[in-house]
Amino acid sequence: MQPIAPLQKSTAIFHQDGALSRGYGKLSGVIAFVLASLCFLGVLAFHYPEYLTTPELRKNYSVDVLRLVMLWAMIISGGLALANLLRRRNRWLNGTAFVLIALTVALGGHQVPVGDFPDHTPYIGLDWFILDLLGSTLIFVAFEKLRPIYPQPVFRPGWQTDFTHFVVNHFLVGLVLLIVNFLIHRFFGWAKVDALQRLIADLPFFAELFLILLAADIVQYWTHRAYHEVPFLWRFHAIHRSAEYMDWMAGSRLHMFELVFTRVSVLGIIYALGFSKSVMDAYIIIVGFQAVFNHANVRLPIIFGRAPLKYLLVTPDFHHWHHSSEQVALDRNYAAHFAFIDYLFGTAVKSDQRFPDKYGVLGDYMPDGFLQQQTFPFTWKG
Repeated sequence: MQPIAPLQKSTAIFHQDGALSRGYGKLSGVIAFVLASLCFLGVLAFHYPEYLTTPELRKNYSVDVLRLVMLWAMIISGGLALANLLRRRNRWLNGTAFVLIALTVALGGHQVPVGDFPDHTPYIGLDWFILDLLGSTLIFVAFEKLRPIYPQPVFRPGWQTDFTHFVVNHFLVGLVLLIVNFLIHRFFGWAKVDALQRLIADLPFFAELFLILLAADIVQYWTHRAYHEVPFLWRFHAIHRSAEYMDWMAGSRLHMFELVFTRVSVLGIIYALGFSKSVMDAYIIIVGFQAVFNHANVRLPIIFGRAPLKYLLVTPDFHHWHHSSEQVALDRNYAAHFAFIDYLFGTAVKSDQRFPDKYGVLGDYMPDGFLQQQTFPFTWKG
């Protein structure tokens, strides 16, 4: 039997799924390793902000706050790793975490000076990945443990594939935004109507916010429906629909074609209508939260599953049915924000059950693994 390389030993736990056993330093080791990895990526972002950070993001967050967060992450990670090493628990995993923290400190840690740098450089969204991963795990994992729909471990089956989608989608945010921005200006420039944009600009903030959500959701509805009803498009959307376990990571399972095509469709109409920057910022926050939350394994208070709220807002109660492979749920519940759109067009699920029993695509024909799923639309014989 070939000896396992040190890196394979330190990351072996991430190839497993199921609940983490207590008393072996696994849970604390995972926390230490993840925080240490993010700290190491963070110090690289401090050194090369023009290439590793997102221009739209870095204009809005406080570097001083990020330094403080990074300092505490280093302390927590290093402390957990050292405690486990002293107790001889999961030495490869915790040893790797400790080495990453040591490298972070050697590279300057949270005190790396950030000088002036150009804005218009090619970049990957390393900062967006770090912030979103931290925020998502802290918020949604807590929600899923406090009020789960179905009891399941954080590292449920298939989490590695969805996490890979999460990582790639966030790292390529710069490339995706570049493509989306080019296509929007190329194909939606003709749709701008100055009089309509002036009318929208005169609306109160919350009226404009409702309008942007409604406009985006109507486009999202018909785009989403097309993915189900046009066989060629279904080849791409089937990847997103193939998740058999719903949680905060499941929404990241997307083919790159769908990611770009859907964003162009939705953001194109927003661009044509000319919403204000403050409303756009609010919309981005709402859609970012809802896209994760509606896939999460979170049971809301029963009132969200009853009239009138069930006819108004898309929540996990509503969107989980879209991911079901049960006959009653096929090609249903397309809306992303407002449930009444599906009721209006007759595509809302009709069931007395609050949540489905089975998720995924009918027939379970989707391969596992990020690369296999990206090539699936071009190789599927169905």
